[in-house]
Amino acid sequence: MHMGEHISTLTTDTFDAKTKKGAWMIDFWAGWCNPCKIMAPRFAEASEEMKGRVHFGKVDVDSEQELAERFQVMSIPSLVFLKDGEMVDKIVGLVSKDDIIERAESFL
Repeated sequence: MHMGEHISTLTTDTFDAKTKKGAWMIDFWAGWCNPCKIMAPRFAEASEEMKGRVHFGKVDVDSEQELAERFQVMSIPSLVFLKDGEMVDKIVGLVSKDDIIERAESFL
């Protein structure tokens, strides 16, 4: 799975400490999910274009079910937007890189 260099892998243990400050976009995904595989490079490209303004993270729903439940992620891929630790938006399903960037811009 391609991961951009600006993307953090988030776990239940690290999530709150990492996401409590700033704007975060988090991709909830799983290795067996084909739409997630299509989304991964788009998410990585968006992270490149927005580096320094938005933090990007990924949560593997198989190993981090607690986080998936907390953000009510019922289907994947799901993108969750956090501002200073609070969820401000969520997109469910496959979206384009431009959609990711446009949505993130609206929270900056």
